[in-house]
Amino acid sequence: MDSLTRRRFLVASGVAGAVALAAGATAHRLEDLFATAGDRDPDSRTLVLVTLYGGNDGLNTVVPYADPAYHDARPELAYAAEEVRRLDGEVGLNPALAGVHRLYGEGRLAVVRGVGYPKPDRSHFRSMDIWHTAEPERPASTGWVGRWLDHASGDPRLAVSFEPTLPPLLAGERSAGASVLVGERSAPRGLPESALAALAVAQAGESAARARAAACFADLRAVDQMIREVRDATVDEENDQEAETAPATATGGARTSLDAQLDLVAQCIEAGVTTRVFSVSLGGFDTHADERQLQEVLLGQLDRALTRFTERMARTDAGRKVVTAVYSEFGRRVRANGSDGTDHGTASNMLLLGSGVRGGLYGEPPSLTDLDRGDLKFTVDFRDVYATLLESVLDTDPAVVLHGWRGRMTGAL
Repeated sequence: MDSLTRRRFLVASGVAGAVALAAGATAHRLEDLFATAGDRDPDSRTLVLVTLYGGNDGLNTVVPYADPAYHDARPELAYAAEEVRRLDGEVGLNPALAGVHRLYGEGRLAVVRGVGYPKPDRSHFRSMDIWHTAEPERPASTGWVGRWLDHASGDPRLAVSFEPTLPPLLAGERSAGASVLVGERSAPRGLPESALAALAVAQAGESAARARAAACFADLRAVDQMIREVRDATVDEENDQEAETAPATATGGARTSLDAQLDLVAQCIEAGVTTRVFSVSLGGFDTHADERQLQEVLLGQLDRALTRFTERMARTDAGRKVVTAVYSEFGRRVRANGSDGTDHGTASNMLLLGSGVRGGLYGEPPSLTDLDRGDLKFTVDFRDVYATLLESVLDTDPAVVLHGWRGRMTGAL
């Protein structure tokens, strides 16, 4: 153990650089988050942001099955009318979105079509940066939620990410949200539990850097313990309540990272913590080849996680004040490529879910024939949706956060 420093242990176990639970000399534990329970305004609403990394194909998510141009552009990938879960006589949801389709029928899902921004960028990194910062015109160093946090006291516990790293959208000018890793890390083989526990304890006379490393590792062990408790507490409920009702998916019903993230969000909301914004994610949507099967697997995971979470939130007063927003950095090109997939595109859909959402179809659907060099032209600026979320969910003047932006998406909230 003498030869294995805390720094080397953290690097070897994949922890270093994976999550920032400490800011400066201060470590933030999950206990710090739950310590705020009871301090929350009972009338305040909560925003849950679900990021689909990789560029989800919007045309095969919200499917324009009645449009001949859709079938002409992607004959091998297009869904027939009898395959989709219909929303109306022109569009339907991907077959994997059975639970989300039911929520639409109950008026708890708003589908916003044609969402994008001017002069779209087809780079994953640049486009996601634009979505996180809400600044399409120029690179920015702060995220739109981070700027909201700057104006909302700066307490990092108000905006929390259950993703592997703190996303740029939670970084403000004077403050930043808190990041908590979901998922268990594997320790180097051969280390007993007593050695792992010792690594989490500061020792007399050691440097400040090593003391911070010990505090961070203690946080990470606490996170793992809580995640195990969440999974143990919910597995019986899943087996009893969902075995007969949950739609079958290509994953065979296995729990996903998104399930675990939303389980933690639900626990926080039910405990009454002060957090107003949660960020979670699901990756893998860069479907350049064999798209139909892969996207159905991913959308099946998304469907199961969103449906479970939305149903759970509907059981409590605090949960009924939750709005979940789902987005990706861009859609895909209208025409399929030569590998039964699609390449990076532009405009796509956003989904808004919750008991307080006015369900329905919003935004003008983009034309599949009047294209911009083969890509969809956006009809709804994503800042209009952000402004509506800031105003209706976070009780904030959007102009303060979005640099004077005045647009709105009306009707859904």
